[in-house]
Amino acid sequence: MIPRLKWVSLVVSRCHATVGEGCGRRAGVRLSTGSSRSSDEEVKKFIIENTEVVRGPHNTPNISLRLFTPSCRFWFARPELWPFSEPYWAIYWPGGQALTRYLLDEPAVARDRRVLDLGSGCGASAIAAKLGGASYVLANDIDPVAAIAIKLNCELNGLEPIPVETEDLIGSEAERWDLILLGDMFYEEQLASSLHSWLRECVRAHGTQVLIGDPGRAQLQSHGIRKRLRRLAAYELPPSLREENYGLTASTVWLYQPET
Repeated sequence: MIPRLKWVSLVVSRCHATVGEGCGRRAGVRLSTGSSRSSDEEVKKFIIENTEVVRGPHNTPNISLRLFTPSCRFWFARPELWPFSEPYWAIYWPGGQALTRYLLDEPAVARDRRVLDLGSGCGASAIAAKLGGASYVLANDIDPVAAIAIKLNCELNGLEPIPVETEDLIGSEAERWDLILLGDMFYEEQLASSLHSWLRECVRAHGTQVLIGDPGRAQLQSHGIRKRLRRLAAYELPPSLREENYGLTASTVWLYQPET
């Protein structure tokens, strides 16, 4: 296996931490890209120059994404050389892969529905929902660089830019969503508890359907929310992803069914 970027290894290891540890909120350090168009254009140019278009990555052959690969100059760079928040959006996490694959295989799940992709990252699940015929899709990621990356990935897949909300929606007043998607969001115990509480309120208030993609991280398996999940599908991880995710072999899509 080609040695990975030093701090990509660090990011992955942080999100594989045992219960009680963790990396904090994903992309928790806010980057102000500025309100001017030129600032966004500079970030867009930087992303294009420092990522590679991957067509049909891993379990999702129908979409293309801008991701970090060994061909990218930052793959082997020292972490301090990266100028923004940690680029979670440049890694195609296995939970997000499973969720995206499920939406591609079962487009009726999103068709004609209002969909929120929480912790959207590269935007793959939001893109799959849109390709499946969702009436409206909102991607939510608190990293403004991720917001620009999501728009670039929409262009790669022949879609108009999906709107992106960079405010933290967890704990906010529950809006009316038909479907909420979460891929690889359960990497910290406190965050898992906050998600459980907020998602439960969304379901109670509006009958929202919640789908969770996760490769078996300890923070989900040991949390009380695990008892409220029903397995819908599971996908084997390719050997390279198993290595990168510390031996996890499959990623599962769960339906969240909170207590009434």
